[in-house]
Amino acid sequence: MENLLHPPVKKTTGSIRVAFHTLGCKLNFSETATIARNFKKESYQKVDFDSFAEVYVINTCSVTENADKKFKRLVKKALLRNPEGFIVAIGCYAQLQPEQIAALDGVDLVLGASEKFKLNEYIKDITKRQHGEVHSCEIETVDFYESSYSINDRTRAFLKVQDGCDYKCTYCTIPQARGISRSDSLDNVVNNAHKIAKAGINEIVLTGVNIGDYGKGEYGDKKHQHTFLELIQALDKVASINRIRISSIEPNLLNAEIISFVARSKRFVPHFHIPLQSGSDAILKSMRRRYLSPLYRERIKLIKSCMPDACIGVDVIVGYPGETDEHFLETFHFLNELDVSYFHVFSYSERPNTEAEKMEGIVPTTVRNKRSKMLRALSVKKRRAFYESQLGKTVTVLFEGENKEGYITGFSENYVSVRAPWNPEWINTIKRVKLKEIDDEGTVRFTEEN
Repeated sequence: MENLLHPPVKKTTGSIRVAFHTLGCKLNFSETATIARNFKKESYQKVDFDSFAEVYVINTCSVTENADKKFKRLVKKALLRNPEGFIVAIGCYAQLQPEQIAALDGVDLVLGASEKFKLNEYIKDITKRQHGEVHSCEIETVDFYESSYSINDRTRAFLKVQDGCDYKCTYCTIPQARGISRSDSLDNVVNNAHKIAKAGINEIVLTGVNIGDYGKGEYGDKKHQHTFLELIQALDKVASINRIRISSIEPNLLNAEIISFVARSKRFVPHFHIPLQSGSDAILKSMRRRYLSPLYRERIKLIKSCMPDACIGVDVIVGYPGETDEHFLETFHFLNELDVSYFHVFSYSERPNTEAEKMEGIVPTTVRNKRSKMLRALSVKKRRAFYESQLGKTVTVLFEGENKEGYITGFSENYVSVRAPWNPEWINTIKRVKLKEIDDEGTVRFTEEN
């Protein structure tokens, strides 16, 4: 049915069309954008993933089993558009399970962590393969750094500052997929910020695997050259950028100096996303997290004392092996009492070659789903309470470029979602507004301020 509605129209002349799709995190988006820019330099034509293309590139994620399933659906979708399309898998899942991916019907090429940035060298011949071809290195050998940032794909830009992770959390495959912690040079990051600003982007989101560890591996040195605090101090001086947002940062690395600097910054916005994973100290210890709940609570209190209107997001995992009802209720009550704004809730997903996969005390899927539903409901309440606390206040909103059923949407500096009737003149503009009321969609209506 899909082919009948959107029959592919083959192109027999001109440049090769390449379509990209990204699964997973902001870091993946920044890398996909960088790889796509390299194709433009060589006269390839970038097209939408829903279009007919000669080459389809899927940047994969390995965090959950659901991401694996999404990849398989995308392969089928690409082949519906063009049965002869050349399918390439890159990214974390491609590094971790290359042979498994290569065995899937329709997949022609699988590139690992170091090879993905040389993608254009691997597709000189895009004849469909009988079996997927794998080029994947041993992750222990991946110690180089590739600067990346997204631009022109969204209203905001994702700027990669760090890659890899030296932490050994028991449930996580990212160190196996991306290697050791390493960082871009301070000069490169600042130069990339200037490039983004020159393109007319109003907001930068700093991204990486463990960005609070910034400075380790800079210039190839395993020690820290600069700190994350020094990085944000340097970026704060880039006058041509209006806003800079910190993505996820570990609570043990979010120290008082960083919080204090953001509070008085000219450009960094009062919005933090801080992984918790569990409110039970017993589970945190089993996960090998590098903090316990008292430290997390102290960080939240410090942020709110410096920035009362700050938005704070939380990552939390339910159904980790050994998580009893009592452990889960510890997490529920801990989050309920915290002055945070929303959660990203993940049901624990068994990942191959992790310590947690071998642990006893497997939590049934039905129980995981029930706990996830409870925390998602609590998150809705937390977000609404945060939005209600902002009503009547004047904020600045950066408006997005997508027409969502006749509405234009945007986010305030402290991540309040607002919407108004569609106005294309507002795209990528920052406006001062007074937050008025919460609508039926859970976004906030406003009046424009002069």
